[in-house]
Amino acid sequence: MTRKLLAEFIGTFALVFAGTGAIIVNEMTGGVITHVGIALVFGLVVMAMIYSVGEISGAHFNPAVTVGFWLAGRLPVGAVAPYILSQSAGALLASLILRGLFPSSATLGATLATGGVLPAFVLEVVMTFFLMFVIIHVATGSKEQGLMAGIAIGATVTLDALFGGPISGASMNPARSLAPALVSLNLGDLWIYLVAPLIGSAVAVGAYRVLRG
Repeated sequence: MTRKLLAEFIGTFALVFAGTGAIIVNEMTGGVITHVGIALVFGLVVMAMIYSVGEISGAHFNPAVTVGFWLAGRLPVGAVAPYILSQSAGALLASLILRGLFPSSATLGATLATGGVLPAFVLEVVMTFFLMFVIIHVATGSKEQGLMAGIAIGATVTLDALFGGPISGASMNPARSLAPALVSLNLGDLWIYLVAPLIGSAVAVGAYRVLRG
């Protein structure tokens, strides 16, 4: 379990450091990275970490994914809280380091409902549904590992970020949203990104059960 939790810590750290770091750098350089570039960064770092530690921890890096695997009966209930704590700790460390590197950043890449609360909430539910639906179909047990898993999941993250990013930030991940919100004190929309991904993940597991009988 210690190895699994360390893998989740590192993977989530990488996700938040690279992904929100890209958002910060894009803002500071007048859009050099671009929206498409940010979406690619998120997708690529997820894919890279799946290939790196998927065999160890399952490469969840996301409390909504961990809860989804538990709901699907693929993860013991005793592993849920430790996984989520490790993911949140990794994300928090990434945001703290980015605060030190870029103290002038107002949001640190926090996810904000720029298109309105309702559109952001619905988008987060639907995008997390897509993500968990793909994950549970390509994963082995509770592990995201193997050639197809990395490509499929990384591509889904990129796809969601491309069309949903401008409206909701395309979080799909409570830990990814919690850390920059806490460090930058942008807490107004945080509830959306804590609740919506869990709903989307649960619905995806339900759809998977129906399709697979």
